[in-house]
Amino acid sequence: MTASRDSVEQDYIIEHLKDRFGCRVLWSEGRPCLEYESEEQLSQITEYIQVKFEVELLDVFFTAVESLPIEP
Repeated sequence: MTASRDSVEQDYIIEHLKDRFGCRVLWSEGRPCLEYESEEQLSQITEYIQVKFEVELLDVFFTAVESLPIEP
């Protein structure tokens, strides 16, 4: 069985973003969800995906959620 081009591209984009931006990816029912640290980071990631890969954020991720602050 071969992987579809879309899933390979999606996996590549996700790994690339994790390396470049240090963001985390959560999985919900097999779908990737972007966890970002700030609105500024989300804007940077969104713009980067559009320019570099010519896709929209929600074409790659099911949703995006802001990280919760870590309580001491």
